[in-house]
Amino acid sequence: EVQLVESGGGSVQAGGSLRLSCAASGVTAGDYCMGWFRQASGKPRERVAVISSGGSTGHEDSIKGRFTISQDKAKHILYLQMNSLKIEDTAMYYCAAKERCAFGGTALPTISFNVWGKGTQVTVSS
Repeated sequence: EVQLVESGGGSVQAGGSLRLSCAASGVTAGDYCMGWFRQASGKPRERVAVISSGGSTGHEDSIKGRFTISQDKAKHILYLQMNSLKIEDTAMYYCAAKERCAFGGTALPTISFNVWGKGTQVTVSS
């Protein structure tokens, strides 16, 4: 059973940077997809970025150029590098995974993730 644990959240001033990590355990061999999502207080959860085991990535337009998703496959760690943070980036950030999954191309895929972490809070202040 895959389990996900996020870390790296915290409080930062606008314009600052944070790097979130998501450690995965129980990972089996094969293709998979992982992603970062966020949910601000009183708002629905929204997708931030996704990545496949093959290295394909997709980023939402709202964070494109500021956030970058990456992974260390050997260590089973997913990352989200967040630069030029804005107050509106304040949210709980979650990582998610789905085994037996793959994507490619330029269009951001719709993936039904079935494993979720408990989240890490990011707070950006002025």
